[in-house]
Amino acid sequence: MDEKIKRINELYHKSQAEGLSAEEKDEQARLRKEYINSVKANLRSQLNNINIQNEDGSVINLGKEHAE
Repeated sequence: MDEKIKRINELYHKSQAEGLSAEEKDEQARLRKEYINSVKANLRSQLNNINIQNEDGSVINLGKEHAE
């Protein structure tokens, strides 16, 4: 993933300096989408590990609650 992040940053800086070709724009969009999906999956897995106990004693798992 570090290599992909590095490449995303390289493409961003190149786009600001001189612009991107059509292939590079496609690559940038694909890499950004992969990165966002990775972040979302990581967040979901973290939420699955968090339980909150309500005042009435019931327990809510944040991962299951936000999956809906």
